Amino acid sequence: MTLLHKEIFVCLDIEATGLDPLQERIIEIAAAKFDFSQIIKSFDTLVDPQIAIPDVSKAIHNISQDMVMGKPKIYEVLPEVLKFLDGHILVGHGILFDIQIIINEAKRYSIPNNIHNIKYIDTLRLARLYGESPFNSLKELSKHFNIEFEGAHRALNDVLANIEIFKKLAHTFTTSAQILKRLEKPIAIKAMPFGKHKGRPFSQIPIDYLKWAAGKEFDQDLLYSIRLEINNRKKKNPSFEQASNPFASL
Repeated sequence: MTLLHKEIFVCLDIEATGLDPLQERIIEIAAAKFDFSQIIKSFDTLVDPQIAIPDVSKAIHNISQDMVMGKPKIYEVLPEVLKFLDGHILVGHGILFDIQIIINEAKRYSIPNNIHNIKYIDTLRLARLYGESPFNSLKELSKHFNIEFEGAHRALNDVLANIEIFKKLAHTFTTSAQILKRLEKPIAIKAMPFGKHKGRPFSQIPIDYLKWAAGKEFDQDLLYSIRLEINNRKKKNPSFEQASNPFASL
């Protein structure tokens, strides 16, 4: 069994035209092969998405239409990227987005791949497990761990910061197998990560909002945390459900 600090990983980050991996197109992709002592090899390129980049996306990553003009198309880049990723555990922040958008871009151009079978470690979920940073964005985690961060939302900058954050978050584990095993289970989050109650502990969020949120398609950690809080309140007040339902006696 290879020890964690001797294993080789690939950290991946993608910038896209939007936030829906089923519809959006890749405009920048970066990856770095690394172990705990060095960056072994890195890859970074802008990509011509062949569609307009919305202003709302430009405001996040500062990648304009002019910057991607004349850059390679995704079908020219993706085979090289897939080869770079092959055989290693992927590391990324919210990595399911990156995996899903690659799957859909590959499907769009009939590019063979097995990325859906690849093992991955989501540093967002590791940060939730760590639980000591008030916010879990790459920028905030970099501040928390005193990691130099040259600029958020450019792919290679995010990759390099993410690698250092991963090393900090993984220090309590001995092997990647231990991390993967722990991430099979949901993680209780301390506070609401977004929306009008962002930053508030779940215990301070109105029950009506929690019930509404429990029916949404959030990630497994958030749904687990919401439902855990609802169940905790039921235990504290067994008559809670009946009292909150005006039709219970009908």
